[in-house]
Amino acid sequence: MTSPHPWFALRLPGLRASWRLDRRVPRAVGLLILLGAIATVIHLTQGDYAMAPPALLETLMDPGGDRDRAFVLGVLRLPRALVAVAVGAALGASGAILQGITRNPLAGPGILGINGGASLAAIAAIAAWPGVGAAQLSLVAFGGGLVTALVIYLLSWQGGSSPTGLILMGIGITALANAVTSFAIAFSDIYAANQAMVWLVGSVYGRGWEQLGPLVGWMAIFGPLACLLGRELDVLALGDDLAQGLGSRVERGRGLLLLCAVALAAAAVATAGAIGFVGLMAPHLARRWVGASHGGLIPVAALVGACTVVGADAISRIWFAAVELPCGIVTAAIGAPYFLWLLRCQGSQSGDRP
Repeated sequence: MTSPHPWFALRLPGLRASWRLDRRVPRAVGLLILLGAIATVIHLTQGDYAMAPPALLETLMDPGGDRDRAFVLGVLRLPRALVAVAVGAALGASGAILQGITRNPLAGPGILGINGGASLAAIAAIAAWPGVGAAQLSLVAFGGGLVTALVIYLLSWQGGSSPTGLILMGIGITALANAVTSFAIAFSDIYAANQAMVWLVGSVYGRGWEQLGPLVGWMAIFGPLACLLGRELDVLALGDDLAQGLGSRVERGRGLLLLCAVALAAAAVATAGAIGFVGLMAPHLARRWVGASHGGLIPVAALVGACTVVGADAISRIWFAAVELPCGIVTAAIGAPYFLWLLRCQGSQSGDRP
């Protein structure tokens, strides 16, 4: 006999907290972890220096065995693959939060200006301090994303923050940030301009353990916080008036959620540049699998984003080995048609009916 509702309660021992999750969430999480593991193994084993999965396992268990294989795996491929997974997870979770805050399926870190602000700050830091470290760059990008989000939040304030205003102001700020970035690139030397262009497209090429550490640190703080605030997102989805009637502190909750989204997106941009469309696509795919409840949607969207970026980087590294195509180009090639299809669906749903 099936359950009358597709939900179950998740409770953590010792905490006065519980989560109501769709029963499809564990199955989706398990499937996505399997897909991500397969994509990661392909990423690690294929390429100019190919190795069989048993050799991969042997090298992971005994790094001191084959030195060439240990160098290729431990220095070149493994940190790069893990960075791709972490960047995709951060962008996917950030997109799910932003779509929940704005109640708009077209929202995302790139559209709301967070990517643009973080990218502008990061490129300015690279130009001013060529030897800037990964941890400092993460802080600078976070500051740029946070300032951008604060400006958007204040400009959209009309006796309270407006979800529609957030979208419109975000589009305008994105255009302004892109214009300033293009102006800076136009007056840079050829090497700096080329580096900036790769950054704007988004790539995990050359990323190592020093870039992975700061990114994981940001995710360890704001990822769990976003999941804990998932119930608040579900309440905000009902509308501000009803949410206030249910006892929700709307502006405080929205501000904390926006902070989480900014931190995750800015950390990802600081690590890999502005990889596009992941924050837009991942929440939609996750929503089709597990429904709209954010307690399960946020982690599933993070896993979808992780699979997307590590898969895109594997394609760019293996199929386009001669040119090392940035993975942001692959995600854009997949995401742009999906975005156009989404716009068409939104237009048909909102069209006039007799």
